Amino acid sequence: MRKDVRILLVGEPKVGKTSLIMSLVSEEFPDVVPYRAEEITIPADVTPERVPTHIVDYSDAEQTDEQLFQEISKANVICIVYSVNNKKSIEKVTSHWIPLITENTDKDSRVPLILVGNKSDLVEHSSMETILPIMNQYSEIETCVECSAKNLKNISELFYYAQKAVLHPTGPLYCPEKKDMKPLCVKALTRIFKVSDLDNDGILNDNELNFFQRTCFNTPLEPQALEDVKNVVRRNMSDGVCENGLTLKGFLFLHTLFIQRGRHETTWTVLRRFGYDDDLELNQDYLFPPLKIPPNCTTELNHNAYLFLQSVFDKHDKDRDCALSPEELRDLFDVFPYMPWGPDVNNTVCTNDQGWITYQGYLSQWTLTTYLDVQRCLEYFGYLGYSIIAEQESQAAGITVTRDKKIDLQKKQTQRSVFRCNVFGDVGSGKSSFLQGFLGRNLTQQNTIREEHKSFYAISTTYVYGQEKYLLLHKVFPDFDYLSDADLACDIVCLVYDVSNPYSFEYCARVFKQYFMDSKTPCMLIAAKSDLPELKQLYGCSPMDFCRRHKMPPPQSFTCNTAGPPSRDIYTRLATMAMYPHARLRCMCTCNRCTFCLCQNFLNSELLQTVRAKLYAVCFSLCHRHVTHADLKSSNFWLSASVGATMFAVLGFAMYRVLLKQR
Repeated sequence: MRKDVRILLVGEPKVGKTSLIMSLVSEEFPDVVPYRAEEITIPADVTPERVPTHIVDYSDAEQTDEQLFQEISKANVICIVYSVNNKKSIEKVTSHWIPLITENTDKDSRVPLILVGNKSDLVEHSSMETILPIMNQYSEIETCVECSAKNLKNISELFYYAQKAVLHPTGPLYCPEKKDMKPLCVKALTRIFKVSDLDNDGILNDNELNFFQRTCFNTPLEPQALEDVKNVVRRNMSDGVCENGLTLKGFLFLHTLFIQRGRHETTWTVLRRFGYDDDLELNQDYLFPPLKIPPNCTTELNHNAYLFLQSVFDKHDKDRDCALSPEELRDLFDVFPYMPWGPDVNNTVCTNDQGWITYQGYLSQWTLTTYLDVQRCLEYFGYLGYSIIAEQESQAAGITVTRDKKIDLQKKQTQRSVFRCNVFGDVGSGKSSFLQGFLGRNLTQQNTIREEHKSFYAISTTYVYGQEKYLLLHKVFPDFDYLSDADLACDIVCLVYDVSNPYSFEYCARVFKQYFMDSKTPCMLIAAKSDLPELKQLYGCSPMDFCRRHKMPPPQSFTCNTAGPPSRDIYTRLATMAMYPHARLRCMCTCNRCTFCLCQNFLNSELLQTVRAKLYAVCFSLCHRHVTHADLKSSNFWLSASVGATMFAVLGFAMYRVLLKQR
């Protein structure tokens, strides 16, 4: 809605333009009327719509045509004043003033006109019979007001209608010739109906109507008033009310009735509450509320946003199969001006056996959008009506901006729930298969994906020490010389090489040495296609030695050539390393040479198993033999127990040191 209103009064000389302004201000007819009144500003607190109003007079005796043209271009609404007792001034409305205004205004921005018949105190008849054909001829004419500056008749009403014509214009809403709402208005109200239909049954029941009323007008409808509204619709159309609820046709009919009865401010209040501007387009301030994101911070959905998305999913999952069919997905995005998700989304998130996006995949895609492009997420939430349905100030209330990653590293803990893994590898190394494996697709299923539908991203959930986290995999284009900051900014790096290609590892080694060797970003090497015969990599050292030299975990074997879904263990390890980059994680190898493997082998040895069994037997017998009260009080008993525990601890530590020295 406009922040102020500028009203211009034009017309033939001596019709009373200046008198109207002065009578409004002084509330009495002036004894002396100047040629032209100075511009007057009425404060917002004394206007019905609480908007500052500027009233501008025109006089051909004091102003040039150029000045008139400038005022016309600046005006929000123009009042063409004529004298009801002067036929020539009425004729000039169509022969001079309307064409002049049309020539000096932008064709795309229509300026509303108000016809003002002044000096009604001098005649006993009305001029409306003459004016009505003019109003029917020119759609830009909002209304006609007959008034008297001398008797103060309809003076306040005149300027109220002028203000109303700017703030609540009829033109964008209604076509007088067709006596029906315009297509853009119907489209906007249809979206509002669908957003307000919380259970998606095509009917606004009493609870939904009350929520709608409270949202737009801050007050619920009384039961009788609600019934009266439905009765009005019933009397005028047979399919406007169904199962005691308002259908879309009934909803549109009500607003048509409001406009026809001059209550178009009601429709405008609804439209503006749902984010529409004067051109019936969603306002940019509504779609893109301010959201400050400091450097090194990421964006995630908060709990309230996930609850809202869950309600939207449940609303459109009509068959309750926890997946959205193509028809259900189109219905969900029907409130959008375009389809936001393409075929690649089905290869970015988890789907069911039919290829439909599951509930988990649906939430994952929203999480991905929020992480990669939060402005687009805000826009999508605006289309879905998040701020209205969730009763929040704006869509930004559903976004959490995480703290700086440097602070997480310093404090050695994080509250983030989304972690990004950039996947590097040479052409044909198996990066795409690695991404699809995260979504549970084996090689056979991956071969059915069309090339144009492949995605550079894959996102799903995994559990890190019992906490559900989102892991976002991003396949980086293998152009070694043109890696952008976005390609390098991540929580963990995944370097994929093909075990059956002797030249594949070299690319991973070069990427690591040039970009990640001196960074604090954890890296993991993936030995892809491990089902194929492994060939020696033609590089200065083997992948195992390379990892040992650079203190990386040993290469992790991976294959998608399985009967069922590929193992998800490797993805859990990636998420764990991303969440705890500062920690030394458990060894993930079977090299039989590192300290961890030596300790594991010793703990699993037959000798230690025998000793452990004997210790258990002794402890079991001690627990079950009769211990007297005197034994418990005996210092010798407790001294023996303490010495035994100490010797066991010292022996264990000594064994650890010996193994470490060997390593």
